[in-house]
Amino acid sequence: MSLPVLDRGSTAVVTIDLHRGHLDPEVATMPLPAATAERVTKANARLLAEVRSRGVPVVHVVTSYRSVAEIATNPWWAAVAGTDATRANVLRHQVPALGLMPEVYDPAYDLVVDTKKRYDCFAATDLDHALRALGAKALLLTGVNTNSCVLATTVAANSRDYAPVVVEECVDTMDPALHDAALRVIRQAFGWVATTEEVLAAL
Repeated sequence: MSLPVLDRGSTAVVTIDLHRGHLDPEVATMPLPAATAERVTKANARLLAEVRSRGVPVVHVVTSYRSVAEIATNPWWAAVAGTDATRANVLRHQVPALGLMPEVYDPAYDLVVDTKKRYDCFAATDLDHALRALGAKALLLTGVNTNSCVLATTVAANSRDYAPVVVEECVDTMDPALHDAALRVIRQAFGWVATTEEVLAAL
């Protein structure tokens, strides 16, 4: 399936949780494997440098909590906390919020939405407002985790009639066995999955 139109005036990049809480092994509470984190960070840094040079907006969405209580109101997260699951540290995750990985952030260019509380980046944030103000119709989605926040945000973008494109090298997960499965779900029902080279060629 060919990509949707990626016009520079109506496309935006939305990165999802490219913060130290996932990608910096020294401080991460829910880390990706170190080699994966390094690869994803570098892939995003490359993509973002390229799209900035072409005038494409970049919006970072970052999970941030005021307190553990804000996290624990989610029944599943409260239940999984302290178990042997990959999300066992969920009640300590991003309290306080750890910043974006410096390699991916240009404060003079990028927008930041730092009120994300749940997997879906649109839920209880002003992301939709920011994207509409930018005139975005197609979204290049990157970040962590493929099978939770990336998947949920792709579904939400589809439901809002955006054209979501997940950039394959720029996403990954703490749950490696589910990475490819999540991409298959996206391809089947919710959006496009494309390589960095395909995306840059289309812009």
